Amino acid sequence: MSGHSKWHNIQAKKGKADAAKGRIFTKLGREIAVAAKTNPNPETNSKLADIIAKAKAANMPNDNIQRSIKKASGEMSGADYKELTYEGYGPAGSAVIVVTLTDNINRTAGDVRSIFSKHGGALGNTGCVSYNFDNKGYIVVERTVELDEDTITEFALEAGADDVVVSDDVYEIFTAPENFSEVRKYLEEKNAELMAAAPKGRRNEEEEPKIVFVQAEVAMIPQNKVALDGDSLKTFEKMIDALEDHDDVQNVYYNVDMPFDDEE
Repeated sequence: MSGHSKWHNIQAKKGKADAAKGRIFTKLGREIAVAAKTNPNPETNSKLADIIAKAKAANMPNDNIQRSIKKASGEMSGADYKELTYEGYGPAGSAVIVVTLTDNINRTAGDVRSIFSKHGGALGNTGCVSYNFDNKGYIVVERTVELDEDTITEFALEAGADDVVVSDDVYEIFTAPENFSEVRKYLEEKNAELMAAAPKGRRNEEEEPKIVFVQAEVAMIPQNKVALDGDSLKTFEKMIDALEDHDDVQNVYYNVDMPFDDEE
């Protein structure tokens, strides 16, 4: 759901997400339902299509996605959810952006403020840290034997991506926010072509896709990372966990380079 760093960071967060899929899917479901309220058709609602892609990258089952869309015209039709963004400082002056989706602004604001305060941080005014981040489309694709660097780079640049960063395990693709949907769709189309071109003996309904999305969303990407250590790092990690565990929090972005052991 959040954190945009080196692959070991993403991998560790994915492990946390796998351990709390119910909570993650609930948050994604709410986001889908809110986006679907005005138009439940992802073909003509690009925001809904992007959130569905984000949910699929998080391995949310299609049945859950469809139920969330139906909620938009049912139990959530009268709900007034608002997306609010908070900016603040964590331990040692680290920068944190919290995106929430709430039907009770006072509750959410109080809870977010309390979490910052309990961990030695503080909420700031709008714009106090966001200047350290760039709003970008962010797509993470698994690096496999069948998907080499030249191929994914060619696909991404043809689609209009700005940059492709290669690591041991994944390809990180960056786009302008307005180009994110088109790049994602193009990669999905290329994946369908690769699947169709596979030898007949290897094609079956259970075959893994050639282009495997690990993450796909428009996100706040830090321009520079800061390193924390000792108690500051431990406190920061606890603060991020507390924010991400909150029901109203959809995404948390930060400029701390979170170290993880190789085995994670």
